[in-house]
Amino acid sequence: MGRIPEETIEQILAATDIVDLVGSYLPLKRAGSNFKANCPFHNEKTPSFMVNPSRQSYHCFGCGEGGSAIGFVMAYENLPFPDAVKKLATRAGVLIQEDAYDPEADKRRRKKSRLLELHNGTAKFMHEQLMAAPEAQHARDYLKSRGYGRGMAERWMIGWMPNNQNTYLDWARAQKYTGRELCDSGIALQKDAGGLYVRFRDRLMFPILNDYGDIIGFSGRQLREDPRSGKYINSPETMLFKKSKVFFALDRARRSMTKDKFALLCEGQIDVIACHEAGITSAIATLGTACTPEHARLLKRYTNDVVLCFDADGAGAKAADKAFAIMSAEGMHLRMIAMPEGEDPDSLMKKQGTEAFRELVENARDYFEVKLERETHKRDLTSVRERAALANELAILVAHVEDKMTKDALINMVATRLGLGAEELRGGVVQAEKQKSRSQFYETRQSAKDDQQQDVAPKTMPTPINGSVSYLCHLALTSQEAQDWLGEQLESLIDPLASLPGGSILRNILSKCPDPEKPAAIQMFISSLSDEDQMALRGSLTQDPPEQPVRAAEETTAMLVSTHFQNKESAIRARLREPNLGPEEMIALMNQAKDLQDILKNLQQRFIR
Repeated sequence: MGRIPEETIEQILAATDIVDLVGSYLPLKRAGSNFKANCPFHNEKTPSFMVNPSRQSYHCFGCGEGGSAIGFVMAYENLPFPDAVKKLATRAGVLIQEDAYDPEADKRRRKKSRLLELHNGTAKFMHEQLMAAPEAQHARDYLKSRGYGRGMAERWMIGWMPNNQNTYLDWARAQKYTGRELCDSGIALQKDAGGLYVRFRDRLMFPILNDYGDIIGFSGRQLREDPRSGKYINSPETMLFKKSKVFFALDRARRSMTKDKFALLCEGQIDVIACHEAGITSAIATLGTACTPEHARLLKRYTNDVVLCFDADGAGAKAADKAFAIMSAEGMHLRMIAMPEGEDPDSLMKKQGTEAFRELVENARDYFEVKLERETHKRDLTSVRERAALANELAILVAHVEDKMTKDALINMVATRLGLGAEELRGGVVQAEKQKSRSQFYETRQSAKDDQQQDVAPKTMPTPINGSVSYLCHLALTSQEAQDWLGEQLESLIDPLASLPGGSILRNILSKCPDPEKPAAIQMFISSLSDEDQMALRGSLTQDPPEQPVRAAEETTAMLVSTHFQNKESAIRARLREPNLGPEEMIALMNQAKDLQDILKNLQQRFIR
């Protein structure tokens, strides 16, 4: 992909209203001249996330996250810079013409685009097969048996992959897709003896979308029992699809999560679809994998509260424990629905109605309350051995809770319910924390973190910046008059800025002179800086500009320059007190001290009025 011209980026920023943009993701409330919301990037109860329409920027006073409209889309959607720019360009109706040509980047971009086209085309092909092909009657009958008709199939673009793979392969060839593309998509495999083998055959097909609506894979449900194959088969890991980072229906559920303030995590696609069709639209599911730290971090962008809705069997209990361990370690709060034995959301709503299930969701209790209730019914807690075994299992789970107050509350609750001393149980938790290798949950979480660290750079820290320098940057970016005045003083500022943290940032501003009257120009300038400088600079833009910006610039500059020369004079006087100074060196230092005193006396005359 070529470089996007700065003029185009500025045009995109100018055409984007950040209040409208952020408001399409978060519920904003007016706060004076700004807008506020709970920060989507960290957990908070009191809103500290502010959107400034006059500067076209956002800033969280809690976690420090901030930036332009592009920066918000990058952080919220987890997109790289070029993709975020293109997303906003499409939204604003701005045409992007790229400057340079990078053959390797262009090859990757075209390959990704081609795979997305293939997935979209395949989804439409399979949907048409389900809706019209005579051979798909049993698939339509299955949907009907589950209480779903044509409308649901159309809303979710459910499809059917023919049992005769040549039907699909002939379509793919007619669309000019190559065998390599079919294999790269995961839809087909290369046979050892040559030729292609379609992965999904005679299955009800559910498109898998990422959180911003692109089809990136498929999940196929078995229609005829075959012990040689699983009930569900998902696309393998591809350039587009990473199952540890994708939830089924997150693209549909994310707005409801923000509004309802919780996510409903189910076990399967049919359960999720049943919830959405019944108006419970915060439902999602993982795809052929247990919950991962990547899942938890993705979910935290939308909500910090998760309601688990897993089957009341052994497999469901294990999946719930895993989800609790992973998500609690990321600081999330989990509740759980006490599902009746042998029921899932779909079957329960079919038998008892939507309101019965909705009531279960609304009355979901703290995870450990339900966990303890189930375990105390299953186990003989009059047995010391059984009680100790349960206490050890629960201690391992509690050890994953990051919040100390929550951890202490859980220890006290479990100890009371099991008739144990709180300190005894706390000792078990401490032991579990020290020996986390005993916990399969921790091993999974740590392995995922280790993998992530190979691909993710260390956390960026802001460039250190002197307080006075930061304020002058703020004045230069919010007032044309202050920027012009500071530009006239640049010669006098060069020496002081060279010795102060962040001085290079102010010099950069005064050399580039971005227009303070154009928020898009300011945001464009900031985005051109290094990540470290951006973080330092955005912190200076959170305050309101003074009524007299030039006077504020004069006073701050005088103080900054005065402090600089005072420090130099103090250093010279310290050297003069050193023993064994030669006469020539002493005279030279005394002359330098005198020159600095003259400068300090006449400091006000050094600045143009």
